[in-house]
Amino acid sequence: MPDSIVTSHRIEVTRPIPASPSAIFDILRSPAGHVAIDASGMLQGFTGESAEKVGDTFIIHMDRESLNDIPLGKYDVTVHITLFERDKEIAWDLGPEVPFQHFYGYRLVSGEDGFTDVTSYYDWSKVSDDYKDRFPIVPESALRATLGILERTVRNGN
Repeated sequence: MPDSIVTSHRIEVTRPIPASPSAIFDILRSPAGHVAIDASGMLQGFTGESAEKVGDTFIIHMDRESLNDIPLGKYDVTVHITLFERDKEIAWDLGPEVPFQHFYGYRLVSGEDGFTDVTSYYDWSKVSDDYKDRFPIVPESALRATLGILERTVRNGN
């Protein structure tokens, strides 16, 4: 069963996945991978190439109606890679165009018997008080479900 940590400004969920860090990381650095494993239902499509380094960007086509919370409809966000350690960790935010700074990421730790411990994290500690009541946008259950979809995706070679 996955482990989780939930605080007033951060969620972390960990799950062992039977795959190499490299195979998992290739999905996580790809905009197609982001869309494929999303459990929130918001990520609908993408434009751009897989990240290779800090500073890389790609666009994700979103549909906020999946959450049924704020009527934003369809819109685009630009994913800005802020941390890139190949096969170990990747993190991103949505750049300066978003008025509230929050970020997402994955940490990979090679385990025993071909498993990789994958931690998905979501942090909104830098969000101003004006927006704190909107967080978390993505609940712990969606992070947990995304890790399950990640396992299925890497297992199926997608």
